Amino acid sequence: MPTAPAQASPRNDRLITIAVCIFLTAIIWIVFGQTLSHDFVNFDDDRYVYENTQVSRGLTLDGFKWVLTHSHASLWHPLTTLSHMADCQIYGLKPGGHHFTNVVLHNLGAILLFLVFRGMTGSIWRSAFVTAIFAIHPLRVESVAWIAERKDVLSGVFFMLTLGAYLRYVRRPSVGRYVTMSIFLACGLMSKATFVAVPVVLLLLDYWPLQRASDFPASRRMIVEKIPLFMLSAAASVATIFTQTVTMASLEQLPLLPRLKNAAVSLVAYLRQMFWPTDLAVFYPHPHDHLNIWVVLVTAMLIVAITLIAILAHQKYPYVFVGWFWYLVLLVPVLGIVQAGLQARADRFTYLPHIGITMLLTWTCADLTQRWRNRQIILASAATCVIAASMILACKQTSYWRDSISLWEHALAVTSDNQTAHQNLAAALWTKGRIAESNHHARAAAIVHARTTLKDFPFDVAMHNDFGVLLVQNGDVRAGIEQWEISLQLNSDDGNALNNLAWVLATYPTDAIRDGKRAVELAIKATTLPGGEVPIVLRTLAAAYAESGDFSRAINTAQHAIDLATAQNNTSLLATLRHEIELYQARTPYRESPPE
Repeated sequence: MPTAPAQASPRNDRLITIAVCIFLTAIIWIVFGQTLSHDFVNFDDDRYVYENTQVSRGLTLDGFKWVLTHSHASLWHPLTTLSHMADCQIYGLKPGGHHFTNVVLHNLGAILLFLVFRGMTGSIWRSAFVTAIFAIHPLRVESVAWIAERKDVLSGVFFMLTLGAYLRYVRRPSVGRYVTMSIFLACGLMSKATFVAVPVVLLLLDYWPLQRASDFPASRRMIVEKIPLFMLSAAASVATIFTQTVTMASLEQLPLLPRLKNAAVSLVAYLRQMFWPTDLAVFYPHPHDHLNIWVVLVTAMLIVAITLIAILAHQKYPYVFVGWFWYLVLLVPVLGIVQAGLQARADRFTYLPHIGITMLLTWTCADLTQRWRNRQIILASAATCVIAASMILACKQTSYWRDSISLWEHALAVTSDNQTAHQNLAAALWTKGRIAESNHHARAAAIVHARTTLKDFPFDVAMHNDFGVLLVQNGDVRAGIEQWEISLQLNSDDGNALNNLAWVLATYPTDAIRDGKRAVELAIKATTLPGGEVPIVLRTLAAAYAESGDFSRAINTAQHAIDLATAQNNTSLLATLRHEIELYQARTPYRESPPE
């Protein structure tokens, strides 16, 4: 096995380590510091933070109990949820504070990665380059600039802590050190479900660079040693499958063969994006069964070829074996074989897996150039160019995340047939009061794409809800109501459909549409659902009471909504609620402005 290069004196070693940590911090804040002025986006940030009453209240005893006993956005990751609650406690609903926490966690994870790799390999500069690419590659943008992806950066910190604790345990095994490592692993599992593959990564590190698995008996001991860790991962997997059922596509909706085809293509697509990170988007539509068979065959053959090379090279170039299987092992849980959501792939899924590829390439280049003249100058120059290029591209990619409109406009520019982008852009324009800027062609295209999606996913309640909103925005209120009725047929307890339908029946300007009695029934049911007593739903109930002529209850309900919005520091909604309660005090129902 290749030996590590000679190291500098301990004092110089410490100074270089400190300098590298400062450099990593600087480049991270140069790239991601701009997010402190960014807004929330309308893709999961609402479910995770600003429309989630349990989270937006901050840290409370009831909230802590809820974290342990309920899923959050169909996932059970209590530490991630607690971190969002802590942000709301500190910053309220000011998005800059939430973004600040994401960047800090990513910064901490990067520094820990450098220190762990340096400790494991004894190589400062190779470890520094691997960490720098991890820190500011354009594919990291989604994980850092998206508040809802807190689970990536938080689990990343626990991943590095787990590796660091494992290194300490390997150097001097003890029960205390093993327990410490297990605690970090458990924390990672409670931060993000895909942490389940980490025990396999530890086995890979046993082979290289720790060189603990020298023969079969040693390898067997390494596996036995990790049985408790695998048991923790198995328990987390069961919890994930149980809580994520509502977001998983069934085999009827998306058969196994299209999933396997997309998984093979995604493995290669992630590699392409690593080397050529262009046309990155927040959402890539799933191709279903429309992938070219030759593309699938070529990508599958390429994966098999690289895997065989990694296996054959495992003795002479162990880092090739470890790096490639690091990549595969950490990606398997998110390749869509167990499909959650409608995406084909996602940039955020590469947060930890790409470390393996960067490690593989870094050590390969360093070792294959040992005999080159001016090797240090060439490699340093190449590394500088790669880091600079990554920073420029990452800065540009981060700028698209400044708000929902910019994010979805960019997604539409770099992807095709992206109905999710059309729908979310329409919703963002509507929310910002800028729907008039969206031309009829764009709105018609969004509706066409929504219909196409519902042909493939006719039982997708959320898609029916979104389609209903689009139709109402486009002036076809009866068709919108029909979509919400379908949602309620599929799931009578769907809070979004209940609230949307109640709102239209209570506030639509056309007399023939309004039905105050049914609006009250729907809104009351929405408020009784878990997490339903939030200002936006109470606003609907108040409007429904006013439409039915019960202005006393309308005023009391609106005041309750104002109290909650005040506690959440939701200033934009407060102004709206205060205007509406004045109408109810004047015994006047609220009327929504007709769509243009």
